[in-house]
Amino acid sequence: MPTTNTKKQKQGRDTAVQGTNDSSVVSKVSAAAQGYFQDVFLQHLVCKVARRAPLINRGYYVRWRAVDHCVRKFLHVTENCPKRQILSLGAGFDSLYFRLHADETLDRTVVFEVDFPDVARRKSALINTNITLRGMLDPHLPSPAGPVYVSSGRYRLLGVDVREESQVEEALGAAGLDVAAPTLILSEVVLTYMETQWSDAVISWAAKLFPRSLFVIYEQIHPHDPFGRIMQDHFLKLNSTLHALRQYPDTAAQRHRFLDKGWEQCVCLDMNVFYLGLVPEEERCRVEGLEPFDEYEEWHQKCSHYFILTASRGSMMALALLTHPPVSPVPSIHPCWSPTAVSVGTVPVSVEGLGMATSMVNPGQVLLTGGCSRGGRGAVTRMLLRGQEGWRSVTVEPPVDLGVRLYHTVTSLPGGGVVVYGGRSSPLNPIRGLFRVTLEPGGPRGPPDSEGRDTVKLNVEQIVCTGAPPPARWRHTATVVSHSGKDFLYVFGGKNESEAVLGDGYFLCQDKQHWTEIPVEGAAPEARHSHSACSYQGGVVLFGGLDRRGVPLGDTVVLKPNDRGFSWERIELQPPPVPRYSHSAHVIGEKLVVIGGVWLHSDGVPGVVIINLTTHSSVEFTLDTSSVPWPLMLHSFCSELTDPEEPELLLIGGGGNCFSFGTHFNLQPVTLDLRPVLG
Repeated sequence: MPTTNTKKQKQGRDTAVQGTNDSSVVSKVSAAAQGYFQDVFLQHLVCKVARRAPLINRGYYVRWRAVDHCVRKFLHVTENCPKRQILSLGAGFDSLYFRLHADETLDRTVVFEVDFPDVARRKSALINTNITLRGMLDPHLPSPAGPVYVSSGRYRLLGVDVREESQVEEALGAAGLDVAAPTLILSEVVLTYMETQWSDAVISWAAKLFPRSLFVIYEQIHPHDPFGRIMQDHFLKLNSTLHALRQYPDTAAQRHRFLDKGWEQCVCLDMNVFYLGLVPEEERCRVEGLEPFDEYEEWHQKCSHYFILTASRGSMMALALLTHPPVSPVPSIHPCWSPTAVSVGTVPVSVEGLGMATSMVNPGQVLLTGGCSRGGRGAVTRMLLRGQEGWRSVTVEPPVDLGVRLYHTVTSLPGGGVVVYGGRSSPLNPIRGLFRVTLEPGGPRGPPDSEGRDTVKLNVEQIVCTGAPPPARWRHTATVVSHSGKDFLYVFGGKNESEAVLGDGYFLCQDKQHWTEIPVEGAAPEARHSHSACSYQGGVVLFGGLDRRGVPLGDTVVLKPNDRGFSWERIELQPPPVPRYSHSAHVIGEKLVVIGGVWLHSDGVPGVVIINLTTHSSVEFTLDTSSVPWPLMLHSFCSELTDPEEPELLLIGGGGNCFSFGTHFNLQPVTLDLRPVLG
């Protein structure tokens, strides 16, 4: 196997990689403790216990579920074989042997684990000093000899560097490995930490050595989009560079990798496809009900950046391969991509936040409310003002306290001012009530604050409504519609603490502040949240969102006024646009401009789609972000059309909690020049 030039650097990187095991096992313990899966043995293999965030618990659940799925299938296919083996490469503090032993599924099976000598030594010590773990081994264990740290009838723990092919092969042979027996080779986020030529060599070595084998690997993919860049930077800071995904950046490349290295068949699925297609709906519902959760964007992005792969040698092992879902949970989309890219420019103003809501209150004046930032939740209400020298951020006097509020709406009213509605402070606490915010008469600018900064004076009043109000919600839309000469605020969809998605609609009469029932004909759109809804011809044009199954929608539906009230009309677009949610949208003339959002496949990260509401066609445009010096994540953000005559969009906030890699905020607003794409 290849060797590095600098032994000291190699040792430093090896130590850092070993550290990822310690963090990983703590996260698995957290997920097990919250009921995501059953594993009573992991707790004996950690020195500390820490409760992780729901997003991380879910992420480790789907990892555990995918590996367990593959292991169980291998054991089922080989249940009548006289001998079978599991070889775990870079096993770390995994509890696989103990779980399978407790389930009594290790009949005629030996589990071999290989990891760095230091890791094997530490794991051996934990096993030998724990009565539960030691009780699951043979009562009279031989003393450790050479690289073998634990040797029991069905379990062998070896301390060998996986990259040292000849040493690994010799140690496994001495420990009793039978290369002719059906063998599952497991690599759970291990090979990617090696230089690619080493991991390729391991894959080729295993294919040559085991004629009847199944290789199972769980790793990262998609390094080049914003989430992938943040993921790479995280591991780089840990001195644990991800190598393989540079040469093998997607599931297709990983599949070809294994086929090129001697494996006969291979199936590779990203974790969105695995979770939605191979985890039963009943089990998904159970998992999704374990903890309050509102990080859908980050969940889907995490799953699109990891894969589970099975590769086989021998006809029997082909039966143990992953199967593609009988019905694809992710629709196959073939959008029309334009060669033109939309230019993105940065605005030199320090504004950041997730889950904010904004509104253009006057030309060149944008109100920013709510959200969370590095300073926590409950961001201070501010204004962005555009002058001759560009945009600047100003504070509000007196300070406007709208409470801790995320994923709410701020809607401009025809008579002036805006309505703030809904949102949440946490996934268990929706916010009720409405507020009306207006500029102080006499101009936007107030006296400088105590630090000499410009201020804007606002009036805020709570709106007292009559009628039957909607259930509290967030991730909804609130849009101005007109009927019989009157303006209404139309609230549609969203979610709350008890409903994963909502599909109801409510009308608030603006002159009477009364929740009013108005007849709505036609088939209502599917329930959803994180969609967009824009005022259009007195009604609403609605696009996208996330459905009850957790799959993004790509439909376009129009709520049209008529003599009796309103009616829903679905628009069939050709070609269909990429489904998405957590995007923003604006109507410009007869075109719906949709920006950003989240789709389940990383190679389809949404840019801008122009939907022609007259011809019922759509065209997708990529974003040219070469002038943006940081990863631009366009979800949980806001956008404002600053000048309809010179169509330019101002995008504010956005980012996400990137799994265990840290929270990313877009550091500044950016602009999109729409002139080249609107024609």
